[in-house]
Amino acid sequence: MTRADQNDETGSGILSRLAAAVYRYLILAVFGFLNGLPTLILWTFLRADPSNVVLFMAALVPIAPAGSAAVYALRAWRDSPDLEPSKALIRGYRLNLADTLKWWVLVLVVATFLVMNVVLAGYAGVWPTMRPVSLALLVLLGVWSAQLLVVTSLFSFRTRDAMRIAAVEVISQWKASLGLLSLMIVAVAVAGLWSKAVLVLMSWAFVCLLWLIAKPIEADVAARFIRDE
Repeated sequence: MTRADQNDETGSGILSRLAAAVYRYLILAVFGFLNGLPTLILWTFLRADPSNVVLFMAALVPIAPAGSAAVYALRAWRDSPDLEPSKALIRGYRLNLADTLKWWVLVLVVATFLVMNVVLAGYAGVWPTMRPVSLALLVLLGVWSAQLLVVTSLFSFRTRDAMRIAAVEVISQWKASLGLLSLMIVAVAVAGLWSKAVLVLMSWAFVCLLWLIAKPIEADVAARFIRDE
């Protein structure tokens, strides 16, 4: 679709473009809510008990694929805005599902071990010093996972290469890493101070902020790791 065709479809006036943007983000909000709903339901019925840590973490399986599809769609809407935004979301979900799950399941396994160290520190033979160490590793794992989500959403690398590139980007794009860390802190605060339901309802806003933070990452990966044909 050419730029002229895009303008014909969305309209060239300010109100037309604004209405199209509102429609896109409404679709994104519905998509985020529907994909976060299974996690929210499982968390609602689970007691806040150390024995349920594994189930709490397993409930997060749908989150990364949905986030990846959303990031993919946000780039697609930027490059080719139209009045069928759901197509980009569905295409992003289909294209990125397998690649995202390859590393996301591994991340959840490691995160489960670290969370259990935090929760059980001082009990069952777990050293109390493991709590701060595990918390620090959880933060690092979260930032790296966010970088990896961006890389796998926007580029087609082998999983091990994407993991290495994300590790490089954590350091080289340290400002973006700090932004991602801040976003995670805000997400935890929203879930803790209000409710997990509010976090799910606001997931579209968090994805949009993630996309803004990710723009330098996208540019850097394209410049350093994509070979021109």
